[in-house]
Amino acid sequence: MTEAPWADEAKTPPIDWRVSAALENVPRGDGDVADVTSLEGAVRAWAQLDPEHRTAAVLTIEHPLQINGAAMLTLCGEGIAVLVERLPSTGEGR
Repeated sequence: MTEAPWADEAKTPPIDWRVSAALENVPRGDGDVADVTSLEGAVRAWAQLDPEHRTAAVLTIEHPLQINGAAMLTLCGEGIAVLVERLPSTGEGR
């Protein structure tokens, strides 16, 4: 028995991990300032958050990301968790 792929390649093209992304609704110091970085950096930062902050966080991407045929510009919660599973090994997406 083989495992099903994460998604159909036609519906989910390769992810450009270098595209700009903002991780919002995450407290930083005394404020709640969005961190603008690469998609890879934002997803890795989200993975380091505690569960409460993961739930509140919003990831906004510079260009829509296509997942299973749907264009996504903003992700939160489980949507970001799906990207964590797809992260390249350190350095691959750069």
